[in-house]
Amino acid sequence: MADPNPLTGSLGAYLRTRRALLTPEEAGLPSTARRRVPGLRREEVAELVGLSTDYYVRLEQGRAERPSEEVLDALGRALRLGPAERAHLRDLARRPRRARAAGRQEVLRPTLRRVVEAMPATPAVVMNDRNDVLAWNRLAAALIADFPQLPPRERNMARRIFLDPNARSVHLDWDDAARATVGILRMAAGRRPHDPELVRLIGELSLGSAEFRTLWAGHHVHEKGHGPKHFHHPAVGEVALDYETFRVPGAAHHLLVVYSAAPGSPAEEALCLLGALTAEPAAR
Repeated sequence: MADPNPLTGSLGAYLRTRRALLTPEEAGLPSTARRRVPGLRREEVAELVGLSTDYYVRLEQGRAERPSEEVLDALGRALRLGPAERAHLRDLARRPRRARAAGRQEVLRPTLRRVVEAMPATPAVVMNDRNDVLAWNRLAAALIADFPQLPPRERNMARRIFLDPNARSVHLDWDDAARATVGILRMAAGRRPHDPELVRLIGELSLGSAEFRTLWAGHHVHEKGHGPKHFHHPAVGEVALDYETFRVPGAAHHLLVVYSAAPGSPAEEALCLLGALTAEPAAR
């Protein structure tokens, strides 16, 4: 019977996906005239890593014991994996542990919430690796989504990106945002393949979005870091910001994401106007 959990059993699938993306020339191997499959063959990966073809085949089929750190390092080099991809490979190679029936408890420190709410001039949110928005300030609620009015389960950026019909009009860089969002969920799935809330989220997104299904099948992984972000707001127009991600110490994988505008830029003016439009009456 097929495993109903879409997050488990993915080490072999990840290895197959990664070798299909790598050409012999990129791997430093001589090119052959005709190839029946894209990317590298299994025996070529085994040669690059220094394994027997039989052992590598068993790795892809899920029939081998957990590979050693040396083998994982060699796989990362052979498949040209970046830091996030290597971390994901190690997560997939671990023996998965069943989560508690009640799932994980998200405990957000009150002081962290106060820090976010005390930022008056720039949007900021606290998220977990399921893309749940756990805390926000007034500008983030005005620019990204009306988080206070949303039910708690809808305060999730993956749901906003893939299931909100207005997502493309809010996120002008929707393609990049969608790919990054799926990559973040892939990383979380590698760490906790039996997280019931994550399983439900992936199932809901898979049923509701063809774009999500396509991206999920690609096994792309992503760690949220920094970069540009383009929003559109009906009152102030396009807002081109830069974001920085700060990882909160602890096992909950909480992230503080802060969006900022360059001094003197149109985006800075837009944030000032948005702040004035959404200010409390007394402050206004």
